[in-house]
Amino acid sequence: MNLTVIGGGNMGGAIAKGVVNASIANPNNITVTRRNAEALKSWAEAGYKTTTDNNAAVANADIVIFAVKPYQIADVIASVKGSLKKDVIAVSIATGVSIAQLTELLGPTTAAVRVMPNTAAEVRESLTAIVPSPAVSDEQLQVVQQIFSTLGLALVVEEAQMPALTALASCGIAHALRYIRAAQESAIEMGINSRLAAQIVAQTVKGAAQLILTNNSHPEVEIDKVCTPKGVTIAGINAMEHAGFTSAVMKGMMGSYNKIVK
Repeated sequence: MNLTVIGGGNMGGAIAKGVVNASIANPNNITVTRRNAEALKSWAEAGYKTTTDNNAAVANADIVIFAVKPYQIADVIASVKGSLKKDVIAVSIATGVSIAQLTELLGPTTAAVRVMPNTAAEVRESLTAIVPSPAVSDEQLQVVQQIFSTLGLALVVEEAQMPALTALASCGIAHALRYIRAAQESAIEMGINSRLAAQIVAQTVKGAAQLILTNNSHPEVEIDKVCTPKGVTIAGINAMEHAGFTSAVMKGMMGSYNKIVK
């Protein structure tokens, strides 16, 4: 499998490294492109193929990942369309660019896939949503899902769900981090230094998330395990609820969602 990443920035780079770390491909089967040749030196030193010529990069690629900004995607695809293999899998991670738009840019017979990772791809803990075009075969879709599974959890979804998934998974990273920050500030007030507080709160949130993922349980089931009658946990939860915690989270999520669908 020859893979080309057009745009070896933060997200494109995470994908290339994830594929290698998962032993799906070797660095010498992956081509990384950037406009700045200087930025490609570290990639070349790590054994990846590199070039500033996008057409040369895609000529023999089985999979091309367009890791570029939404405003760049049309021009980039137009510039390499004539060099793409007939059976190429074309993957776009450009936010907000629909399957219909990709199909128009690439042609109806090209296997186009819309993908939305989040910034946790950097640590291989992304939630990645995948939307295939009608031209994508089951086998091709499986390959794409395998690639993005190297960055965390990769789910195939209906495109109509993408606004909600963007609010929950992409914006949701910031929402979760805001809770972590608030808890960290409380820890400092309790007398714990900032560095230690960050470790404690981050690990606690990670543990809570892992309970849900491992046990496949409802959050309230796990909460009930901690809340004893007249205990300190239920006192804290009730204080948060009286302050509007659940309502604030829901308003935040819906604020992001409503901004997306406008």
